[in-house]
Amino acid sequence: MGQELERREEWVRCPDGRGSHRMVYSEWGPRDHPRVLVCVHGLTRNGRDFDDLARALAADYRVVCPDVAGRGRSERLADPAAYGMPQYLADMLVLLARLNVEQVDWLGTSMGGLIGMGLAALADTPVRRLILNDVGPVITRAALERIASYVGEDRRWDSREEASRYFRRICAPFGALSEAQWQHLERHSLVQEAGGWRLHHDPAIGEPFRGNYLASEVELWPLYEAISCPVLALRGADSDLLTREAWQAMGARGPRASLLEVPQVGHAPMLMDDSQIQPLRDWLLA
Repeated sequence: MGQELERREEWVRCPDGRGSHRMVYSEWGPRDHPRVLVCVHGLTRNGRDFDDLARALAADYRVVCPDVAGRGRSERLADPAAYGMPQYLADMLVLLARLNVEQVDWLGTSMGGLIGMGLAALADTPVRRLILNDVGPVITRAALERIASYVGEDRRWDSREEASRYFRRICAPFGALSEAQWQHLERHSLVQEAGGWRLHHDPAIGEPFRGNYLASEVELWPLYEAISCPVLALRGADSDLLTREAWQAMGARGPRASLLEVPQVGHAPMLMDDSQIQPLRDWLLA
């Protein structure tokens, strides 16, 4: 059982408009566990964000944490215009087929939550329970502009220290992480190449984002209201992406989500502390 609780690295090949790409994922817990939890990260993040949460839940779940195409260890898309929800949803359906399961619980941070909403709204949804981490059917224009100010920048730094300072500045909304937690995130978010240190994702992910999402705030209430499975809406108390008004409305509309707020955190809670992990575990296993 001890080895089953350790991280395994797997991959699956997904079709796209110009061929195919390899999507890498981490897997924790017994392969034959009847409960499966898929954890999907935000726009510029990667699946290793969930290592602490996956380790904590590995006795109760088979936990699967993919790197979405163009992030982390997964391959980049040949066509930058394909970075968007249709491709991400298709890739996740391929992943679920690889896992050979009919139902999963889904935890999505930001972009990962939007992917989860898309799957959960399907008439024959594979999503049994859905956790939305600091995302919902309304995304403010201010948050979109903040993200657009750095997403897709092809920056290089001569030293890891310079890259680290930049990374911690743009990720300051994550809250007061410990030094060990910052180092874990940096280890999987910064990569060294011939030209120096860079962020570990394809800069081209910013092209469709800036082209499609900056005209006005995003409203997805019809999608949210099509969801019928139980939903937990988690919000960073200082979030600029999920407003308190929208978050409270999520508890009154559609699936009438259970609401949980994390103090002194913006966008988004990183789910690395037991104080954040335990309430999620309690809700999932209730």
